[in-house]
Amino acid sequence: MTLEILETALYTDDLEAAEAFYTDVLGFEVILRAEGRHVFFRLENSVLLMFNPASTETQRIGDALSAPSHGARGPGHACFRVGSEGLETWRQILGKADIAIETEITWPNGAVSIYFRDPAGNSLEIGEAKMWGLN
Repeated sequence: MTLEILETALYTDDLEAAEAFYTDVLGFEVILRAEGRHVFFRLENSVLLMFNPASTETQRIGDALSAPSHGARGPGHACFRVGSEGLETWRQILGKADIAIETEITWPNGAVSIYFRDPAGNSLEIGEAKMWGLN
């Protein structure tokens, strides 16, 4: 049976700044928010979960939807898939938002990816799927 990543999580102490960045700059849709705890974003076929680690390091007892405790400190990483034709568009979008491209890599197989930071310092990457041999 094949598995795919359905959701991935990053962490921030400032959910408001994260929400503004991911909606205003990256254009993600907010699908769920809990004040001081999390904000979740829908991408096309996946979900990005943005948590405040101070609120998720302990399990919420008595909540029917309570997941096990979790959290991370320091910058995380997520890579968003794009076709080669989309990289230049993203360079322009990031430039207009004064988001610096920290690094651009051309991988040995010719795939290209760009790296930048969100307001929490998480390392974000936009890259061509062929870097991993995917279409």
